[in-house]
Amino acid sequence: MKNFGERTLKKNYVFTGKIISVRRDDALLPDGKPCTREVVEHPGGAAVLYVREGKVALVRQFRYAYGEVLLEIPAGKLERGEDPKRAAIRELSEETGLIAEDLTLRFILYPTPGYTDEKIYIYEAEAAEEGAAHADADEFLDVEYIPLEKAYRMIDTGEIRDGKTLVALQSYRLRHITP
Repeated sequence: MKNFGERTLKKNYVFTGKIISVRRDDALLPDGKPCTREVVEHPGGAAVLYVREGKVALVRQFRYAYGEVLLEIPAGKLERGEDPKRAAIRELSEETGLIAEDLTLRFILYPTPGYTDEKIYIYEAEAAEEGAAHADADEFLDVEYIPLEKAYRMIDTGEIRDGKTLVALQSYRLRHITP
């Protein structure tokens, strides 16, 4: 098997913020030649797919970087060192008021491996109890329960564009197709 590994010589931080850090590293290619690599460090995120009675819980919120409102499964950023499952349970509760009894890890998604180390842990909640949503002070969102068939149509027409939501819903769709 070929060696594709690259070796970091020096990490050069260009920016350190509240959510991300940006580096421009000095590295070596597998053949020993020097190169630079730009990396966005991100603590990662946790997301939850919850389907009840044929409807999926989605949140509608404005995403500043895109300048538009997106429809997504409940999700949020991991705190440094936080257990992703605990973060997923927290985010589901904060954004929807749903209190999950148990979660199953479905995927660890690498959303953009060309320049970020972000990992999104996508869980599925099998059951949940109703509670009161308590979003963060800087979060403004609406919770919607959308029939699965409508959600699938929204994927097909491009109305749902969020990557983690696409992966979670398409996987659910495939697992529930009757042969």
